[in-house]
Amino acid sequence: MAGTRKGGRALVVGLGIAGIATAVRLRQVGWEPVLVERAAGRRSNGYFIMLFGTGVVSAGRLGVLDAIGNRGPADLAMYEVDRAGRRRPGMSPAALPGGPRQVLRGDVEQGLFSALPDDAEIRYSTVPTRIVQDDSGVAVTLHDTAAGTTVTERFDLVVGADGMRSTVRRLAFGPEEYLHPLDYMIGATVLDGPVEGFRQNEGMVLAEPGRSVWTFPFSDHAPGLLFSYRTGDIDAEFSRPPIESVRAAFGPEPAGPLLEDLLARFERAPEFLFDSVHQVKMPRWHRGRVVLMGDAAWCLTLYSGMGASSGIAGGELLGSMLQRHDLPGALRAWEARMRPFIQYQQDNILSMRRLFTPDDRKEQILRTGMLRLMRAPGIGRAMGKIMAKDMQARNVDVAAA
Repeated sequence: MAGTRKGGRALVVGLGIAGIATAVRLRQVGWEPVLVERAAGRRSNGYFIMLFGTGVVSAGRLGVLDAIGNRGPADLAMYEVDRAGRRRPGMSPAALPGGPRQVLRGDVEQGLFSALPDDAEIRYSTVPTRIVQDDSGVAVTLHDTAAGTTVTERFDLVVGADGMRSTVRRLAFGPEEYLHPLDYMIGATVLDGPVEGFRQNEGMVLAEPGRSVWTFPFSDHAPGLLFSYRTGDIDAEFSRPPIESVRAAFGPEPAGPLLEDLLARFERAPEFLFDSVHQVKMPRWHRGRVVLMGDAAWCLTLYSGMGASSGIAGGELLGSMLQRHDLPGALRAWEARMRPFIQYQQDNILSMRRLFTPDDRKEQILRTGMLRLMRAPGIGRAMGKIMAKDMQARNVDVAAA
C-alpha cells in the first residue's frame, strides 16, 4: 500500500451511517471532511438493524466496533404468531450464519460519531442547492435553513450520503429517476416497553399474504417494531396519517388483542419511520469529483439487512482507495470494488423480502414450509449449510486487497 496521501477538503452531505463512516475514514487518511446535515440535530435511537460480517469487519478497521456494541440477547427466541395470539417457534436472526450483531441504528451512528475528532466541522440545518464542477474542484452552494443564509464554497470532493431521495444525486446526476419502487411500505419504531406476553429475549412475527408485523427484542432495551405491507398506490399511502394507512393495510379483519396493541403503540410513538420501499439503481455512482454513498447510490432496502453494513464498508473503502490512488483513480477503483458486492445484494432482495413479508398466499405457504423444514433436524442442517454459503457470498470483505 502507498503511504498516506495529503488529502484535500471534502464535503460530506448527510449525517447518517454512510456519511459519518466516510467522514471518519477520510479524516484518518489525511482529508478534511466538512459534514452538513438537513436536520437541526442528530437523530435518536432509530429502529432495529443487524450488522453483518461486511459491516463488522469494516467497523473494526475504523476502530468503532466496540463502541457500536451488540444488544442481541444471548438466548434470543422468535415466534410465528397469528391474530389470536397462538405461537410456534420461528427463525431467530441470531441463528443466521455469521451471528450478526443486533443493534439500534443510533448505536451504529453514535459509535461512528464518537470516532470523529472534536474539531470536525459539522453544520446542521444545511442543504446543498447547487453543485458546479471544474478541473480544479467543486463549487457547492449551501443553504442554512435555520439562519436563512447562503454561501458558496469550494471542495476537492463531494460525497452525497443523503439517503434514498438524495439532493446531491439530483444536483450532480440530473433529474433522471433512479428510484425503483418495490410496491411495499414500512412503518418502524421502538416500543415504549415489552410486548404483552413476551419475555425480554422473545420476538414475534405475524406474517400474512401481503403484510407482516415483527418485533425485535434486545437484551437491554425495549423491542423494535416493524410493519411491512404491499400497496398498489404509494401516493395514496402518504395522503393520510401513517397509522390510518397501516390500519387499512391490516384490515378489514379484526386485529385481535396482540396486533391491536401494536397498532395503538405505533400510533402513540413520539418518533417513527413511515416510508415506501425502493431500490436505487444507477449505471455509475461517481461523476467527476462527486460520489454517492450508501442509500443515495444503491439503497438495498430494509429487507436486505445489509444497508448499514454496506454504508460502513463503502465509506471505509473510499478512504482506503484515496490513500492508494489519485482522486480519479480512487473513485474508479472504489466503484469497481463495490459494484459486484452491491449488485449481488440487489439481485437477492426478492428472496429476503419473501422472508419478511410474503407477497401472496402462495408465498406464505412457501415461507411456512421453509420454516418447518429448517426445524427438521436433518433437513435443517442441510439448509443451514446452504444459507451459510449464501451468507458468506453476501458478506465478503470488499476492502480486501
